[in-house]
Amino acid sequence: MTSQFDVNYRRLVTLGDGARVLLRLLTEADRKALLEMYAPTTPDDARYMRQDVRDPKLIESWVDDLDYDRVLPLVAVVGERIVGNSTLHFGTGPTRHAAEVHIFLTKDFRRRGLGVQMIQTLIELARRRGLHYLHGQIVTDQASVIKAFQQMGFQIKCTLDNFFMMPDGDMRDTVLVVFKLMPERNEF
Repeated sequence: MTSQFDVNYRRLVTLGDGARVLLRLLTEADRKALLEMYAPTTPDDARYMRQDVRDPKLIESWVDDLDYDRVLPLVAVVGERIVGNSTLHFGTGPTRHAAEVHIFLTKDFRRRGLGVQMIQTLIELARRRGLHYLHGQIVTDQASVIKAFQQMGFQIKCTLDNFFMMPDGDMRDTVLVVFKLMPERNEF
């Protein structure tokens, strides 16, 4: 359940190159900035996404259907510009103790440490909610993304052969990465 703390969450981070970025939850007021962030998405980037983020109606639906108890969207803001969007998609029923992680950064903010800051923030917010696990699926072509998740403590649990279908019908393997938020009951 979303607390007032989550809704008002703010974290100012400084990247290695000195850029200052505000991390906070997405709000309805972010509609235009979110549309502008996804508008220049290249066909190559779009190939690796589960949804076609180049469709403005999809992005608008994310804002129209904001429900922090279903999906918690964290945005990275520089000035008035959104440069990153990461989300926790909460499980229900038997998976209510876990959330799936998604992240997207604009090209000019990749490989600058922002993704790590955003995922670390999602880890913090997930712990506050009492979640036990975070997980994600990454296409094996994205070796640098897999490596970054591993460096943050995510473990590869399995490879799913031909699990991701590209827009052209080509199949790709994905890895399932998992981050354990809570120690096992027999651990200290």
